[in-house]
Amino acid sequence: MIYSSDLKRGVLLDIDGIIYEVVDYSRHKPGKGATNIKTRIRNVKLDTTIERTFDADMNLKLAEVEQKDMQYLYKDAGNYVFMDTESFEQQFFTPAALGNAVKFLKENMVIYALLHKGEPIGVQLPNAVELKIVETVPGIKGDTVTGGSKPATLETGAVVQVPLFVLEGETVKIDTRTGEYLERVQK
Repeated sequence: MIYSSDLKRGVLLDIDGIIYEVVDYSRHKPGKGATNIKTRIRNVKLDTTIERTFDADMNLKLAEVEQKDMQYLYKDAGNYVFMDTESFEQQFFTPAALGNAVKFLKENMVIYALLHKGEPIGVQLPNAVELKIVETVPGIKGDTVTGGSKPATLETGAVVQVPLFVLEGETVKIDTRTGEYLERVQK
């Protein structure tokens, strides 16, 4: 159990037998009355998001989730194939179960798979991943470190904003929680 006032992004809740992930939350204190917690929660099975308000002192049920180390192998017919690093069994994840994680999945990456009653419901990526830039406009002489930003397409297909001095073919570190550029990786 967890109090609604203790909710954080990424927490998995079991509401009426359906698993939801907290996408966003905020406290709301009206002039009179008790504090409310306004949330945006995502149904992990259907990949739909709803808004829901809870009283601040409300007890919510945490989802019973098992974490396993799994390695991402490849994409097959719209599903993503992972291998359990201990038993070597393969597990298929739907794009809905992965959510935004598909933007940063790279072959052979080891992640934590989240399973509910043996069924895959999501993954936890490392906080940062290193990905190669496959397409971006070239830098212009005079671009500085403190200058603006430009869009860059990563090897996984994700598009992120990078500083003007970053070039195509370079490797960058990306925060998987926010999708923001962190730094250029020197190799």
